[in-house]
Amino acid sequence: MASDGGSSTLQLPCVFSPKSRQYLALCAQDGRLRVWNTDNKTLQQEYVPSAHLSATCTCISWGPCRTAKEGPQRKKRKSEAVQVEERADLLAMGTAAGTVLIYSTVKGALHCTLDGGHTAGVNCVQWHPEDSLLYSGSDDTKITEWDLQTGQTRSAWKADRAAITSLCVSPNGKLLLSAGYVIKMWDLETKEIYRKFTGHSTAVTTLCFATTRPPDGNGLYFLSGAAHDRLLSVWQVRDDGKDKNSVVSFTLTDEPQHVSLIPSNSKEEAVRLAVVCKDGQLHLFEHFLNGPCKKPLSPSCTVQLSDTKDTPAPIPLLAAALGPESRGVTLAYGNHLQPVMERVELDTTERQICLPRDIHSSLSLSMETNVSKVKTPVVNAKSKVLVPGLPGHHAPKASSQVSEKRKKGTDIKEMSIAERLGEIDLDKASSETGVSKMAASLQTDNLAVLLVQGLESHDANILNNVFQTRKDMAIKKTVARIPLSTVLPLVQEITIRLQGHPVSARLMVPWLKAVLMHHTSYLASLPDLVTQLGVLYHMIENRVKLFHKLARLHGKLYLLTTQMAANPNSSPATDVDHTAKLVYEEESSDEEATDDEALPDAESDHWDEDEEEMEDEEAEENPDSRRASKTNGDEMERGNEISKGFTESSCTDSAQPPPRAEVAAGTGTRPGNGHSFTDFLLSQTRIMFRSV
Repeated sequence: MASDGGSSTLQLPCVFSPKSRQYLALCAQDGRLRVWNTDNKTLQQEYVPSAHLSATCTCISWGPCRTAKEGPQRKKRKSEAVQVEERADLLAMGTAAGTVLIYSTVKGALHCTLDGGHTAGVNCVQWHPEDSLLYSGSDDTKITEWDLQTGQTRSAWKADRAAITSLCVSPNGKLLLSAGYVIKMWDLETKEIYRKFTGHSTAVTTLCFATTRPPDGNGLYFLSGAAHDRLLSVWQVRDDGKDKNSVVSFTLTDEPQHVSLIPSNSKEEAVRLAVVCKDGQLHLFEHFLNGPCKKPLSPSCTVQLSDTKDTPAPIPLLAAALGPESRGVTLAYGNHLQPVMERVELDTTERQICLPRDIHSSLSLSMETNVSKVKTPVVNAKSKVLVPGLPGHHAPKASSQVSEKRKKGTDIKEMSIAERLGEIDLDKASSETGVSKMAASLQTDNLAVLLVQGLESHDANILNNVFQTRKDMAIKKTVARIPLSTVLPLVQEITIRLQGHPVSARLMVPWLKAVLMHHTSYLASLPDLVTQLGVLYHMIENRVKLFHKLARLHGKLYLLTTQMAANPNSSPATDVDHTAKLVYEEESSDEEATDDEALPDAESDHWDEDEEEMEDEEAEENPDSRRASKTNGDEMERGNEISKGFTESSCTDSAQPPPRAEVAAGTGTRPGNGHSFTDFLLSQTRIMFRSV
């Protein structure tokens, strides 16, 4: 992320020259500095640092425009002396080794090297607008002030507890903004803190002043942006010190990568802002800074580039610079090795603008002759090639054989990624070669690429190989490297796998945790978040529904086991008597079965009539049955009286045994009566139902 003056380490440095925007300086993946001319779209200069592979360039900042002499020149007339223009000359490059390189675009060579000021990598460099001073911030939490005339450090002080990730000097050259997680404003004369501003949860990567007004009033504003944050905050420096919160916020679609700002000189003049986000879109803002604004401001215009294929794909923007006109913008898009520069006029009245571009035809690398040191030999078409050997004999042509081998080799089909993954056996490779599993494991970069490919192609084999990773650090780095467009498909794939077998669900928990840790801010910004994550929420809620009950049961069991273990008197039961104390056996007889058949049907509605008919039939067949039932009733009453007396006697004398006659009457047949006790109970039941 960079303003017009510098670039940070979170991306490859890419900065336009100040004022005229004539040059574009950038460092690609190969560590080389390339300066492109935006007027004729050619490569102006290329510089390869001596340690470009070990000490890569981390940040770039253009120095103030000045009049520079390009070697010996003839004496000019007075009329020509007035037409001398200032141009951008010096470039400051911070490296990962802690040194700062000063490169001169006029000379096309290294101007000087600033060494000894830092013990860690340099994250940001910033020029003083007037004096020949340079400020650098590093991972060693220090800010170093360099004197370019002597090449030595003037002063250095510890500015924060964390690494210094961004710097910015005020337009009048009296104040310096520095930021790690906390933004601090320093007085450059005394090197003391003037103000503190807190509000970012991640490292601040963008700082630039939005106004040129002096700080003695309430008109000094500056802008800040942080990593993984989709807001640009504007802060006001007030005299009363009540400037703890930001006054204005600009909403973005992704993390800001490059910022171009034209400051305001008065309250009647609006601030113009162009922001290139990580997703490759350009957002334009225009706002009057005259106090706080509670509602975040949306961009007035959003620009997106796409190719001209049948299925258009977006072209990422690298940097953008606002021109002096209100509608003019200089764009750089494509890749860092060979970018495409273009000046366009935008209709800012439209909210969304899509510019189709044929990037393949636009990529035409035209280098100047003083840059390229490779000379192509001129070959005449009529010349003959003499091959060593005897006259009349031709030497064997090895080139034709090599070409034939290459042609034969082209017929071989390359293996797909899925086939390569299927042949990878990490355990077998580690056991055969004797290397550790850490050396044989896949790199996190490869895992991120494979994860994106598996999600886009819906290949289960690729996803299974990626999700088998159980190292927390590898999972976190993989999730952090995937683009934002694949976060939601990854969450959906994790949700599907969590609903499957518990073993696969156990593997998905670390991935879900890593997604929520790194991409919560992105997921919270989705408009349909409830519908997207509703299934996952309900599934997790159902899974943990019984967790509290199981936890309580586990606590009770643990309490019982600890109490039993702590009780010294408790002894384990060794001799256990397994014999039964009481055995009950139910006796069955044929008489009971026949008596049950004699009972009336339970479904009959005329119970009393059936009873009377059955009694009349029994009376006709056996006239003595009624007398027997009456006799049994009288005997039952006498038996109750006898049992009552037996109870009273048992209370007085418990040792006296009960009479044998009464016991026999209760269990066996009565003397002088041919009916069984079952018939007696049956008759009593009939009498009871009849009375009812």
